[in-house]
Amino acid sequence: MDFYHKLSEAAGADHILKDEPMSAHTTFRIGGPADYFVVPEDAASLGRGVALCRAEGVDYFITGNGSNLLVGDGGYRGVVFHICHTMDDVAYEEKGTELLVEAGAGVMLSSLARQVSSKGYTGFEYATGIPGTLGGGVTMNAGAYGGEISDNLLWAELMDETGAVLRLERDRLKLSYRHSVMMEQSLVVLRAGFYFTKGDAMAITEKVAELSRSRKEKQPLEYPSAGSTFKRPEGYFAGKLIQDCGLKGFRVGDAMVSEKHSGFVINVGHATAADVMTLIRHVQQEVDRQFCVRIEPEVRMIGEF
Repeated sequence: MDFYHKLSEAAGADHILKDEPMSAHTTFRIGGPADYFVVPEDAASLGRGVALCRAEGVDYFITGNGSNLLVGDGGYRGVVFHICHTMDDVAYEEKGTELLVEAGAGVMLSSLARQVSSKGYTGFEYATGIPGTLGGGVTMNAGAYGGEISDNLLWAELMDETGAVLRLERDRLKLSYRHSVMMEQSLVVLRAGFYFTKGDAMAITEKVAELSRSRKEKQPLEYPSAGSTFKRPEGYFAGKLIQDCGLKGFRVGDAMVSEKHSGFVINVGHATAADVMTLIRHVQQEVDRQFCVRIEPEVRMIGEF
């Protein structure tokens, strides 16, 4: 039996596509073809697919909405497991003034945050505009406007490289700025639990609306991008450093430093991964040269560049 049929049998996938362009599955709208693109039915089928890849020596990558991802122009040699809009069940339990939430890794963070906020619970308003999935958000301890995932996370159910499933409480997840134990040990988030407290419904609604307005005014949402391109260096803001270097609007091919927010690299047409990488390196070099500050990409990069 060839690998394609083994993968189909193991993953029980809704569909498996060969040579699928990753530009169709990233918010950057950039990326060459993945050898195999798989939508697993559930966590068990994902585990079987991962186990097969390990047994066969095939590289694999698990992605959600592709909102923090740059895939090389040469594509990805291996299997991409796509869990956005699958593994997305959500359960709520109200206990007095507290709301307990258990959700699958494939649910969109923005959707979950809006549901929590609409129920009158506070602490998740900041996430209503984050375009990624819960799995990716927990993995990188995503955040915005002063809030981050670790603020309300209770536990995460994870899968290791052997396909074994374990549950870790928050204090064992090593959550810090855009970092977690999942990134250290190649652990995959399957589910997570959160708690939120009751708040003033009108104040919550107003805050969600205010953050939405702020994003539209300050972020280049009209262009494809991977969100904030660089991590915040300690004591600085990446966007301010880039702007002060005179790089607002700097362009390589169709990749450009946003004129609205210098912390974003945007795709203004048909940018390639090579364009983005060249631009990122130039920005890093200029910030280092002018301010002696090293800025690191926040965007994950996979595939052949």
